[in-house]
Amino acid sequence: MARRSPQFVVQQHQATTLHYDFRLEVDGVLRSWAVPKGPSLDPAVKRLAVEVDDHAKAWGRFEGRIGGGYGKGAVIVWDRGTYEFLGDGGMAAALEAGHAKFRLAGEKLRGGFVLQRTNRSPPKPQWLLLKLDDADAERGGDLTATAPRSVISGKTIEEI
Repeated sequence: MARRSPQFVVQQHQATTLHYDFRLEVDGVLRSWAVPKGPSLDPAVKRLAVEVDDHAKAWGRFEGRIGGGYGKGAVIVWDRGTYEFLGDGGMAAALEAGHAKFRLAGEKLRGGFVLQRTNRSPPKPQWLLLKLDDADAERGGDLTATAPRSVISGKTIEEI
């Protein structure tokens, strides 16, 4: 029986501020980072990624409006797919060490990426999300602007 590839999802979230929640399936949960400007396919672009609480895997399929309280606002599934860890020791160990390299196979995001921790200070460690310079890299442009629609519903965040 073939082993299933771990999943990733990127949810655009209009909460207090618009951001993208980048989530990787690791050890049965979605490890999560808030990326204020969203992911980029340009290797020259460094995106801040603030570590946030893990989420249940089912959360990766959520699209709609979150009611009152923390995180309220509209959510779309901006991208989704599988990923392959690139390295030794596994994704959980790489994240614990503060440097994880992986290849995404999504509907929008493809190719190699790196999460590099830059600040471990609680309550929210900071990372950089970087695109590797590979065949899937695209210089210039802004994928979040040119491809704003949900990969599930086809709606934009404003239409939710």
